[in-house]
Amino acid sequence: MDIILKISIVLAIGMLGGKLAKLVKLPNVSGYIILGLFLGPSFIGLVNTEEIKALEIISEIALAFIAFSIGSEFVIKDMLKYGKKIFFITLGEVVGAVVLVFSIIYFVLDQSFAFSIVIASMSAATAPAATLLVIRQYRAYGPLTKTILPVVALDDVFGIIVFGVAMSLAKISVTGVKPSISQILLNPLLEIFGSLLLGFIIGIILSLLIRKLKFKDDYQVISLIAIGIGMGLSRTLNLSPLLTNIMIGTTLVNTLSKPEKSFNAVNNFVPAFYVLFFTLAGASLDISILKTVGLIGIIYVFARGLGKYLGSLVSSIAVKAEKTVCKYMGLGLLPQGGISIGLSVLVRQQLPEYANEITTIIMFSILIYETLGPVFAKIAISKAGEINGLDKFNEMLKEKPEENIQVVLEGGEA
Repeated sequence: MDIILKISIVLAIGMLGGKLAKLVKLPNVSGYIILGLFLGPSFIGLVNTEEIKALEIISEIALAFIAFSIGSEFVIKDMLKYGKKIFFITLGEVVGAVVLVFSIIYFVLDQSFAFSIVIASMSAATAPAATLLVIRQYRAYGPLTKTILPVVALDDVFGIIVFGVAMSLAKISVTGVKPSISQILLNPLLEIFGSLLLGFIIGIILSLLIRKLKFKDDYQVISLIAIGIGMGLSRTLNLSPLLTNIMIGTTLVNTLSKPEKSFNAVNNFVPAFYVLFFTLAGASLDISILKTVGLIGIIYVFARGLGKYLGSLVSSIAVKAEKTVCKYMGLGLLPQGGISIGLSVLVRQQLPEYANEITTIIMFSILIYETLGPVFAKIAISKAGEINGLDKFNEMLKEKPEENIQVVLEGGEA
């Protein structure tokens, strides 16, 4: 079958999945993934493994758009006010997941140190895509929503650092060769700071160009060019396209008086990419791994979720975050996806003796969390009372009762 025809069918099936999910009060994302699963090799095989691999560029482009949108949440004046809270909540949920997973796999299940530390480090990263789309679908706004997107973005920075350190420690355990502390930290730090610097430079140039534009279509085109350049240069320089495009968005939102023109222009262009991204993600899931994942895989999934929940709970209480953030933040941090797959590739290259087992467990975790993660994210924003919060907030802005707006921002009753 012609590949363009297949892409069109995948897009149509994904859209149908979103509509069906809405009928049973599930997030659209869950519908995309579940129907996508039926399209893949696990069921009817409309899209085979080779075609899914060939279409990975669509997923990478969608992730770049998502990263750009998440960057808009890093407003400097908000970061000065809430940055410390976001940092410590992120640190808490990352440490919670990594420590709990490592402790159970190493001490309780008696696995090797190298295997335990690497698989534990891969529990840190969260997939921001599903959480972002659930928030947008339900027009959520409030303390939890304002906190969760920066946390999800920062958690990937922490995840890269933790994985880099874990891989170095694993190699010491396996080979006995002890690198210096600078060698352990150098590669992940170079990737992070290189990505942020590249994103900042592109963001500054984009900001200067946008100031000279007059038409809406020009905002869209120039923004898409910047996102594409950020993605392409990151891949060429072995940097992180995700972090680069987060930084482009962050730079833009802090240097323009009306940055929403650029963000809205991009958001109007990308819905089809999001549908394709999640539908293809569902198609790539292989349920046959359920036969081989074993007890370790099942325990990993539960330990990761519990670690993130407890870590975010303890750290949120410690920084005196709003009650809704303390209670429900952990539920919004469960999705696991793209970054973990990328880290699995690095494991295969650098620690091949553990690659098959680690990849199987990670893919099983992605199967569970990509399917159920959006549902937990919806539960979180629903329990926090933030569904349709954006509409309520906009109404308050029109009416100008400053005290009511402040109440919403601080998590009280409007």
